Amino acid sequence: MRTLVVMLLMALVVVPASARGRKPSAGQQQNTAEQQQKSRAEEKAYKDALGRIPNQKPADPWAKVR
Repeated sequence: MRTLVVMLLMALVVVPASARGRKPSAGQQQNTAEQQQKSRAEEKAYKDALGRIPNQKPADPWAKVR
């Protein structure tokens, strides 16, 4: 009985670990041309948004204490 319980516990530990090691198949990783174009547009919009952030002067938290 004890052996059965130990084997069951080991199986409960091993199953989630083995499921994590699976890699998606090659068919799932390929993007269609439309998805690639959308991805490029999103990346360009992100970079443009980063460029619009104004430069800030460094904060000096001790400025009033000195």
